[in-house]
Amino acid sequence: MSDIGGEDAFEGEDLGLDLLEEELRRATAILDPVPPELRQIAVEAFALHDLDAKIAELTFDSVVDAIPVRGAVDVPRMLTFHAGGVTVDVELSAQGLMGQVLPPQTAGIEVLSGPVSGSPLETDAMGRFTYGEPPAGPFALRLRTGEGVLVTDWLTA
Repeated sequence: MSDIGGEDAFEGEDLGLDLLEEELRRATAILDPVPPELRQIAVEAFALHDLDAKIAELTFDSVVDAIPVRGAVDVPRMLTFHAGGVTVDVELSAQGLMGQVLPPQTAGIEVLSGPVSGSPLETDAMGRFTYGEPPAGPFALRLRTGEGVLVTDWLTA
């Protein structure tokens, strides 16, 4: 193994560098910890690790685009995402997520909400899917269809 200056490293030198690196990591964690907001941004960026994934843009959100109905209580939130020729309609309620991929097709779906993705879901022949628990905090959907991988915009439930 050669050093930056072209000199050969001693056998025990690698071990010393590994220990030094570990000590520096511990000191940094104590003296200059990563802010929680930055950690969340990093987690969200990692969710897009499929570099060839298309971003399914939010085109309708009932919280923003719909006219409120007087006296309505616990109205589900309706979301529509679009990417290329694929549309994903999602209904978000206290009971969880329910949605449909259009045109109807089979797809594998993951609900992303933090560092761990939810249980993998499959659509039925009509492109419908359900997820039995509402996402806590920011979430996105990753769909694997015959056309490729789609990832929705991140939203807060």
